[in-house]
Amino acid sequence: MEESELYKKLGILTKDKDKWEDNIPYVSSLLAHDSVKIQAKALWLLGEMGLEYPLKVQDAVPAIVFFCDSEESLLRERAVNALGRIGRGNCCVIQPYWTDLFRFASDNEANVRLSFIWASENIATNTPDIYENHMSVFEKLLHDENDKVRMEAPEIFRVLGKRRPEFVRPFVEQLQRISETDDNRVVRIHCLGAIKATVSR
Repeated sequence: MEESELYKKLGILTKDKDKWEDNIPYVSSLLAHDSVKIQAKALWLLGEMGLEYPLKVQDAVPAIVFFCDSEESLLRERAVNALGRIGRGNCCVIQPYWTDLFRFASDNEANVRLSFIWASENIATNTPDIYENHMSVFEKLLHDENDKVRMEAPEIFRVLGKRRPEFVRPFVEQLQRISETDDNRVVRIHCLGAIKATVSR
């Protein structure tokens, strides 16, 4: 099957959630495809499938983790994001690889750092306690050189502020300062959102 035809087929499958469970082995097999575009789409779709059926994608997790070391930043980005979605569904499925995700907070590519934050938000939604001793990693991302990363960084503080405000309270003063001084309007708004989520609990 041609790459474009296969990509289109995956796009159709993405929208047909009723077929996800039965197609997990098929989508997993596409991680071995020659095309980066197909591999990236398969990684993304496995993440979405894993949110719904985390135990069913468990066998594919080592193959997903393999792409975390890819020279293609898109594949690193998609692999990290997939692990976050699966971890949101059931953290135990990705637990052996969770600590290793933190290296992506300093990845050379901004989109990979962004995916690390997204993945962390996903996992923290249902398993917040494991982040208690890792808040300094996210504090550094509040000052990232990339606007998109800085825009997203306060969101992990908001997610955790709703669930474990004690984790975020030490950073409220800093979030307040950024909300008043950052050049990016979205960064300022997201910092205020994180503060509100934290102090209202």
